[in-house]
Amino acid sequence: MADPPPPATVKSATRTLDIIEYVVSRGQPIIAQEIAAALQIPVSSLSYLLGTLVERGYLARTGRRYAAGPGLERLQARDRVFTLADRVAPLVRSLRIQLNETASFFIRRGWTVEALVTEPSDHALRYAVQTGARAPLHAFSGGKALLAALGEADLARYFAEADREAFTATTITGEAPLRAELARIRATGVAVTREEHTPGIVGLGRIATIDGEMVGAFSVAIPVVRCDAEVERRAADLLTRTAGLLAAMG
Repeated sequence: MADPPPPATVKSATRTLDIIEYVVSRGQPIIAQEIAAALQIPVSSLSYLLGTLVERGYLARTGRRYAAGPGLERLQARDRVFTLADRVAPLVRSLRIQLNETASFFIRRGWTVEALVTEPSDHALRYAVQTGARAPLHAFSGGKALLAALGEADLARYFAEADREAFTATTITGEAPLRAELARIRATGVAVTREEHTPGIVGLGRIATIDGEMVGAFSVAIPVVRCDAEVERRAADLLTRTAGLLAAMG
């Protein structure tokens, strides 16, 4: 019996590696049509793969020609220091792929959260997060996860200093109800916001640590129309798994 054809994802991975190897072996910039002819890759598929490789820095494009990019050199640099964004980016990407919902990694900046890495959902209806964008801690799931991890002295400062705006009718702003919410987050490990910053969006967040130190929070943003109990459970499980993978990197 003949072996079954490889899954599309495996075929795509093989083609990606073939493109890198072929471009590097040529030793000079080449055009896409030459790559397509040499590797027998449909132009439509090749265009997407080339675009991804350029975006990630593994290929460089000048005009219509492609050559090896700086990303390949970085992979071989033994003394390279990986930034926090470098370390969390593949995990955020994997989280987005598994859920096909917008996934992000936030860091705390004072009493706000800042999007360090974000990957948008492929759905037409989605919540967009801009890299570098900031939002108040109390209204974002990642922000509430970070708040829940603060010690009492920092929390006292937060409640004394932070301006907790009501973005929607469901935004929790009062100290007592917000403290009760933080207690629930500590008990479950996952923060949830239900249309507290943006109408129609449910957010889930979980803190992330490296060497036992809190470095930020992973989060996902899901439109209410796609967010039932099973989706929430799966998102919470994936957030927990993703945070565990980062912690295991050390």
